Order: sequence, then structure tokens, then C-alpha cells
Amino acid sequence: MSSSAHQPPTRSAPGGTRNGWATGGRVFGGALMIVYGILAVLQGITAIAKDDVYARLGDYVYRLDLTSWGWIHLIVGIIVVVTGAGLINGAPWARVVGAVIVGLSIIANFMWLPYQPFWSIVMILTGFFVMWAVLAHHPAHDGS
Repeated sequence: MSSSAHQPPTRSAPGGTRNGWATGGRVFGGALMIVYGILAVLQGITAIAKDDVYARLGDYVYRLDLTSWGWIHLIVGIIVVVTGAGLINGAPWARVVGAVIVGLSIIANFMWLPYQPFWSIVMILTGFFVMWAVLAHHPAHDGS
């Protein structure tokens, strides 16, 4: 008996490439979005409740009150969590909303660099992976 008889069939994208990575990436991207959003919510709550926790690293072009940044992170974080859950469940709206909101989150984290440089870079890089996972998935090719 051939060992390929027990393997599930794979589907190919129009160019003949397999999209299993993109499908798995969609689920992983949705889970990552939920974690990403929860961390943004916690980051926002910290900035709102105690805006003296974060230290400014000097003059920066994008100056906002830390409480304002807290509200931005809180709102974006909540939307990212809801969209991540929708993405995992295969909601058709979640792909477009996920791409837009993660793009906005990447921009917000870029502007957050003077307050948390290392964390902002981690969030930006994570955002790029999530963006790829959301945009590379083609629901018409895998039945979801």
C-alpha cells in the first residue's frame, strides 16, 4: 500500500503553488492577531491608567499625550481581537478588516517607537507577518 493513500489531498492556487502555508497562516495569523490585540489592550490600559510608566526618549515628531496613545492602542487592540476571532472562524469580512486594522496598528506602533522601541519593533514585525497571512489566503481555493 502506498504511503500517499493516507495523505489528505492538497489544492493548488491558480499559479500551481500550494496554498497550505497561507491557509495555516490564516489560522495562525488570526490567533496571533488575538494575542497582538490583547497585548495592545494591556498596553493601552497601562498608558491610560498610569501614563508615567512610559518614559519619553527625547524629542520626537509624533507627540501625543500618553493618555491619547493609550486610547489609540486600546481601541485598535479591541478591533484586532475581534477581527482575529473572525479570521479564525473564516468570516469573509475579517480578511479586509484584518488587513486594514493591522496596517493601522503597524503605523501606530511606528509612532509609538520613542516610548517602547524594542516592543514597537516586535509588534511591527509581527504585524507584517499577520498582514501576509491575511492577504495570502485565498478562501475560494480551500473551501473556507
